[in-house]
Amino acid sequence: MTIEVPYQPLPIHQSDVRYAHGPDSAVQPGVPAGETIEFDWRDSAIYPGTSRKFWVHVPARYNPSEPASLMVFQDGWWYLDPEGEVRGAIVLDNLVHRGDIPVTIGVFVDPGVFPDAEDRKNRNTEYDAYDDRYVSFLLTEIIPEVTKHYSIAEDPDRWGICGGSSGGNCAFTAAWLRPDRFRRVIGYLSSFTQMPGGNPYPELIPGVPRKPLRVFMQAGHRDLRWNEPEANWLANNLLVAAALAEAGYDFRLVLGDGGHSPNHGGVLLPDALRWLWRSDDHPDQPVG
Repeated sequence: MTIEVPYQPLPIHQSDVRYAHGPDSAVQPGVPAGETIEFDWRDSAIYPGTSRKFWVHVPARYNPSEPASLMVFQDGWWYLDPEGEVRGAIVLDNLVHRGDIPVTIGVFVDPGVFPDAEDRKNRNTEYDAYDDRYVSFLLTEIIPEVTKHYSIAEDPDRWGICGGSSGGNCAFTAAWLRPDRFRRVIGYLSSFTQMPGGNPYPELIPGVPRKPLRVFMQAGHRDLRWNEPEANWLANNLLVAAALAEAGYDFRLVLGDGGHSPNHGGVLLPDALRWLWRSDDHPDQPVG
């Protein structure tokens, strides 16, 4: 099936570009709003001394007798905010209502903060590390709290994780290290270059047997240090995408204009989710 894409002129200047949100990113008539519940988490064993909020969004079509799929979002409120760039709960409501994706519970997790410390944020420590602490935090602390209240499918093919900037490489690392739990990944403008010791993935990806991951990436032509020889956000995303391509992964890269802004990734969220949850009989699937 051939899909014709409408003509859109390319902007001459690539830095000051803003993408318009589509209808799936806005509240639609006739689409029932799901329920969003806020939680406080102050007793982390993996990140002691931190506190954070997380939100669970449950679409109106959720039925406790039918386990739901799961999508975890880093930088929780940024991705949940109905006035923000991503508008995750609105997108989930629209796509689930129409049947574009399965009934999916969204878990929006803020990074930790140290309430009594001068340098309060623990975001980069959590998100940029190449280790299993953060994914273990999700699997042993946050998700068990969610499953106390809601029924979540056990099938790892029904678990996804999403993030942008440092949250993007965090999402990729979580799935890379624990593909037995997370297999669908969205990374927007991922800050691979900020990982301690450098970006490991261009060498790691082709050096191990292919993992059962499906990866959606977005990068920006004018991301941070886009024309610099070191610590180049754009180049590092392209290197990861190239490694995924050469290793035969089921991945998609969308390259847009603009800088290090959540705008383009937020606009893409409905299409990214549809692509992640598409049928396995799609002709773009890798073979072998």
